[in-house]
Amino acid sequence: MNNEPPQFPSDENPPQNPGGQQHDPSSPYHAPQSPPPAAGSLAALTQDDRTMGMLCHLLAFAFAPIGTLVLWLLKKDTMPFVDDQGKEALNFQISVWIYSIVSGFLCIVGIGFILLPIVTVGSIVFIILAAVAANNGTAYRYPFTIRLIK
Repeated sequence: MNNEPPQFPSDENPPQNPGGQQHDPSSPYHAPQSPPPAAGSLAALTQDDRTMGMLCHLLAFAFAPIGTLVLWLLKKDTMPFVDDQGKEALNFQISVWIYSIVSGFLCIVGIGFILLPIVTVGSIVFIILAAVAANNGTAYRYPFTIRLIK
C-alpha cells in the first residue's frame, strides 16, 4: 500500500494526460482565473496616489488641518484616493479638536485630565495607522470621527 498523501491538481502541478500533454485549462480540475481588477479599484492606485494619501494623514503632525486641507484641495479632482483620504483626515482632525476642547472644559470637574491624554495618544496612534494603511493603498476609516465633510 502507498503511504503518500493523495495528489490534488493545482495551478503549479496541472494533471498530465497519458501522452505527457498538459491538462486542458477549461477542465473542471483547473482553478478558475479571477477577473481583472475594476478600473477604480485600489489595485489601480499608483505610488503617487498612495504617497499623497499618506501625506493627507501625516500633515496633521506638522500643520494640523491646514496642510491636509491644502493638499486635499489641490489633488481632490485628479486623485480619487486622495479625495477620499483627505476628507477622512480632515474629519478626524476636526473631531480631535472638538474632543480636545470638550476635554479641556471637563478639566474643571477633573475628568478632563484623564480624557486629554487619551485623546492625544489616540489621535497619534490612529494617524500613524491611517498613514500606513494609505501607503499600502487601503482606504482607512478613523474610529470616533464626526464626518462633517462628505
